[in-house]
Amino acid sequence: DVNNQSPGSVEPKPARERSTQSTILSSLAYSDLKRRTLELALGWQAKLARLLFPKARLHFVVLVPAIVLVFGLAASLSITWIGVEQLGQQSDSAAALRAKLLAKTLAERVAETGVSERSALIDRAATHSGAELLLVDARGGILVDGSVKAPPAPGVRQLLIVGEGETQTALGRVRFFAAGLPAPEDGLSVVTFVSAPRRSLATDSLVGLVAAFTAVLLGVAALVAYALARDVHADVAYVKDRIVQMARPDAASIGEVVPVRTVDQVGAMTHAFNELVERFREAKEAYEDDLKMAMSMERDRSAFLAALSHELKTPLNVILGFADVLLAEVEGPLSDEARENLEVVSMSGAHLKALIKDILDLSALESGELSLARSLHDVYPIAADVIREHRVTALQKGLYLTLSGESAEVWADPVRVHQMLGNLVGNALKFTREGGVSVQISQRGEQTAIVVTDSGPGIAAKEQAAIFEDFAQVGDPRARVAGTGLGLAITRRLVNMHGGQIRIRSELGHGAEFTVFLPAVVQGQSHSRAKLNPSLAPPSSKRGKE
Repeated sequence: DVNNQSPGSVEPKPARERSTQSTILSSLAYSDLKRRTLELALGWQAKLARLLFPKARLHFVVLVPAIVLVFGLAASLSITWIGVEQLGQQSDSAAALRAKLLAKTLAERVAETGVSERSALIDRAATHSGAELLLVDARGGILVDGSVKAPPAPGVRQLLIVGEGETQTALGRVRFFAAGLPAPEDGLSVVTFVSAPRRSLATDSLVGLVAAFTAVLLGVAALVAYALARDVHADVAYVKDRIVQMARPDAASIGEVVPVRTVDQVGAMTHAFNELVERFREAKEAYEDDLKMAMSMERDRSAFLAALSHELKTPLNVILGFADVLLAEVEGPLSDEARENLEVVSMSGAHLKALIKDILDLSALESGELSLARSLHDVYPIAADVIREHRVTALQKGLYLTLSGESAEVWADPVRVHQMLGNLVGNALKFTREGGVSVQISQRGEQTAIVVTDSGPGIAAKEQAAIFEDFAQVGDPRARVAGTGLGLAITRRLVNMHGGQIRIRSELGHGAEFTVFLPAVVQGQSHSRAKLNPSLAPPSSKRGKE
């Protein structure tokens, strides 16, 4: 058993050539370890920081020297460990070589010495060399004992069989070698034991030198790392302060260029930021130019619409007036053909007048020139007026037109409420061919709901959002009726101006239901209703169908 601590235990070891090869491989391993350590020190600093300080947020100026110290200590410990291992291997190889040389030399001397003088020779050799020496026969018997405590005969026989290696004696861990005497004494052998401690005598010196060298290098490296980290942090802090100054509310709308103070990564980042600021400046100038052009075009459009409305409405009113006079037969009776032609003129003029009014309203809404004259009103009389205005149209198409519900307050502009209801009812009558249109008024908490329901063709779900767009008409183009496509767009804008909502619920073939929600209380009086204007209140709070 090679691990047995008895004097006769033996652990075979390779020869001197293998020990030399192992030393070379250890040197190569040390060089590779040094290269890998440098790579780790350059490429894994952030990972080590997260490993050592998973939750702490250290300052950059402190973190960089700390990482340098940690990696430096790790490299120093690795180098020290490798050096100690190599010293141990070299010490082992030297002890084996010394035991071999001593055994072979002593075997030659013993063979030339007489039997009576061999004991003295071995004692002198043991004293001068500091090794343990034995002269034994082939059976393991000890003829001359030059050791502190000789192993037993079985142990000696085992040593003779192995020839060389490692074992334990009174000296501790030793390297031994057995050399046979030349003829005619070839039955005898000299066994030498040379001390080979696991820890080399030069280990302490090596550790001390490496520690001193490491302390000097780490001190210099930490100072250099601190200086570099401080400079980098100062550059980053400078850029950050300039950016923070740009972001203040009282700063200029376009940031100023940040001076580039270094040519490292911070300088590259600063240069990239300056390019971004310059691109933003160019984009802002282009946006301002486009905005000025758009505002100029908007002013031109408003002026054009105003002039157009004046130039069109004046002759149009004259045409409509003369048509009404002729239809009244003030100048005499009309033939059927003349009356039909005048009715066409009157209807076309009224349509053109409505078109001009819608365009002007849309222009005023988009430009923000339209204002609301809000007051608290009952929406029911307003809805009744709208029903009376459109009843003739409903009768001409054979449709019913009803109003139901109750007295309900709205905090709104009554003229615009009348316009919104007129658009919804007129639009419903326009697209309804059978059945009719119903309007229902109800109070729902702090809101008033106006529901306009028709039995028309209905609107597909995918087209319901498009009907509120400007100049938009949906459905089959062949089934569309004449119109500007502005009624619902204007209605939605007016509802939004009042702080209300408009919703649609419809299916193809099942008509449509438009619901308008308007505020029923004065702003700032959400918990106490203002009094209803008595002059606008209906005779009864509940109304049936009209």
